[in-house]
Amino acid sequence: MSDEPQQPNGEHQPRGWNPGDPSAHGSNSGNSADQNGKAGRAKKHRHRRPKRRWRRAVPTWRMVLGALVVVALLLIGGFIAGYQLVDIPPANASATAQSNVYLYKDGSVIARSGEVNRENVKLAQVPLTVRHAVLAAEDRDFYSERAVDLTAMARAAWNTLTGKGKQGGSTITQQYVKNYYLGQEQTIIRKIKEFFIAVKLDREESKNQIFEGYLNTSYFGRNAYGIQAAAQAYYSKDIGDITTAEGAYLASLLNAPSAYDVVVHPQNKAAALARWNYVLDGMVKEKWLAAGERATMKFPVPGKAKPSTGLSGQRGYIVQAVEDYLTSNEVIDENTLATGGYRITTTLEKKKQNALVKAVDDNVMSRTSTEREADRNVRVGGASIDTGTGRVVAMYGGIDYTKQYVNNATRRDYQVGSTFKPFVFTSAVEGGSTTQDGRRITPNTVYDGTNKRMVQGPNGPTGYAPANEDDINYGPITVRIATDKSVNAVYAQMAEDVGPDKVKQTAIDLGIPKNTPDLTPYPSIALGVATASVLDMTEAYATLANHGRHGAYTLVDKISKGGEDLELPGRNTEQAVSREAADTTTAILQSVVESGSGIAAQGAGRPAAGKTGTAEEDKAAWFAGYTPDLTTVIAVMGQDPDTGAQKPLYGALGLARINGGGTPAQTWAQYTEAALRGSTVENFDLSLESGAEKTAQPTEENSSPGTTGTPSEAPSVTPPSSPGSIPPSSPPPPGSSEPATGGTDTGTPTGGGTEIGGAENGGGDNGDQDGYDFHPGARGAPAPQSAPAPQTAPAPQSAPAPQTAPAPQSAPAPQTAPAPQTAPAPQTAPAPQSAPAPRQ
Repeated sequence: MSDEPQQPNGEHQPRGWNPGDPSAHGSNSGNSADQNGKAGRAKKHRHRRPKRRWRRAVPTWRMVLGALVVVALLLIGGFIAGYQLVDIPPANASATAQSNVYLYKDGSVIARSGEVNRENVKLAQVPLTVRHAVLAAEDRDFYSERAVDLTAMARAAWNTLTGKGKQGGSTITQQYVKNYYLGQEQTIIRKIKEFFIAVKLDREESKNQIFEGYLNTSYFGRNAYGIQAAAQAYYSKDIGDITTAEGAYLASLLNAPSAYDVVVHPQNKAAALARWNYVLDGMVKEKWLAAGERATMKFPVPGKAKPSTGLSGQRGYIVQAVEDYLTSNEVIDENTLATGGYRITTTLEKKKQNALVKAVDDNVMSRTSTEREADRNVRVGGASIDTGTGRVVAMYGGIDYTKQYVNNATRRDYQVGSTFKPFVFTSAVEGGSTTQDGRRITPNTVYDGTNKRMVQGPNGPTGYAPANEDDINYGPITVRIATDKSVNAVYAQMAEDVGPDKVKQTAIDLGIPKNTPDLTPYPSIALGVATASVLDMTEAYATLANHGRHGAYTLVDKISKGGEDLELPGRNTEQAVSREAADTTTAILQSVVESGSGIAAQGAGRPAAGKTGTAEEDKAAWFAGYTPDLTTVIAVMGQDPDTGAQKPLYGALGLARINGGGTPAQTWAQYTEAALRGSTVENFDLSLESGAEKTAQPTEENSSPGTTGTPSEAPSVTPPSSPGSIPPSSPPPPGSSEPATGGTDTGTPTGGGTEIGGAENGGGDNGDQDGYDFHPGARGAPAPQSAPAPQTAPAPQSAPAPQTAPAPQSAPAPQTAPAPQTAPAPQTAPAPQSAPAPRQ
């Protein structure tokens, strides 16, 4: 081994040797080869070092792999963290908000309640071809792909960045997440949330559930959210009736809802048509549609855009009434109904509804004037019920729900007036009631119709003496004519004869709610002081029209949500009053239309029965009437629009006053004619009580023995032939013709067969329309009030002989002549009234 010190590279070189020195190569030629070899290795070594430095600047495969692993770990960690941290949130408010849809009986839309026009449907309710159209338009691989399509998202991002326009890369699942859980804002945070929620949702819900949600939350234009609302908005159909071509158009709208509405934007029809063709071609490509069928399709131009079906006009009143009906019958509670999404088919018929609105407009609202102060107080309520089924077929709540929000058809704060009187008579017949002297009450029973006549009870005067309309004295008058003329004195006494509590119960049995304000058992009940609603009165009159069978009215045919029906109350009918009681009432109400205060109702051109009514101080005027198949009530009311106070209708519509036989009856007639136009004319089929047959009516000449005496005592038809034939203290038996406090029953002809009334009994025609309209001062009650029972001679009376002499009458006196009345003298002094009574 050499003792020479070694070089760093391990080579033995002389100290001071320089490989680059040329002299070094010549000095030792023998070693040249060795030196050259060493020099070559040294040169090679010098060239390798720079390469090693360059290699260090480029990551090795180990470094790249390590980096990728780190990134993957970060991504996986981020994904796990995001998946754990981002939960599926509750649905946003706008996505769950739905409108309740209210429909006519035929399925056409009346109104939608709620701000969002949406009605959710089950996926099965959407035709398969329509579902395929949506998939062809939006996501053809929906059922086979993952929740998130990363490739599509990357492609959409690239196209957007390179200026090819904004591109959609979202799957149907992502779009549903955006619609239902998030919002439409374009932010990174929203996209990240959308990504994770979509992934989670795809694991927790089926494809069908997601697709159903997507169809119910997507916006289609025309304020239509969801495919059911879109079907109605564009084609006025339910989604189940949409054709393949129409479904392809609805699917096209998802891409550009407003731009592709060819009615609103006709200039965009070419673009919409191209999109429609794209959808159909996609369906053919996916084998969802036959090419031959595709070739025959024509573009289905949608209908005109409709204004929002809000709550203006009658819509709000109908919605209010329907909601009250559902909640009061405990079909659904108010809070649940408010969540929306219910499809409610009413019993209302569009033809009849329109006819009612037109009748009110023609007869009332078109006659108002801004120049008349009273006209600003005019309100109208109306309701119409199919007699046989109890279905409400039309309703009028007011001029406009957005202007007058109280429903005049259902409010219970106006007196019904004399439209209540038929219930008194029905109760009398139903209970076999008699007058104070024991005579059965029939349409031919004579009562004293003297103005402000004191009502007599079993124990004497009751202290109640109602005024007749316009303070007219009618004197002796049959129940039938008292109904025609709406005589308060007669019906107040009849209510006392029947029993006010029984009258109240009969009204309830017919359909008047038992909690109706002022439905109190007092003689004044007959005059309609109670404040039942128009709809209440319609139900009660429908019971009379239906021969006494009562069933609560129905306003809803069907209610469902998400394709599932809710149970509605059954309509149970029962015989509320006997057929004879109801039909006999109908008979006298026919007379009201034929020759009484309701003669204007003849304009319906149908057999009709009805009753007029006027509330206290003329604050409301009513007409309640019916044909055999349709019952309708119309009321005109007065209300201050500023204070809400009830106001008289004096001067309204340019008339001195409005009563039931005027504007309400005219409106009733026009509506009824239009509602029943084209249907078969039905006649009343009546079964009357015994003694109810129509007879000639009493007149002043044969029913009033004189012009003197007190008006409170009941008149006699003819004087008795012998004194004391029936003691004053003993009432005659039921069915006799003897008079009493209530009057005389003329339902049975006299023994000689002569009818009582008019010229047939020797009396002259008084010139009035029906021969029985007596006026104040024409005559009073029998003159010899203080005389003892034997009133056998009519001669002493101060009235002219031709009017009082009984001689012309051929009937035997004992059968027709009454005994002196048992009513005490205090009847002649009417008690002061605290308030004017409701009239006609």
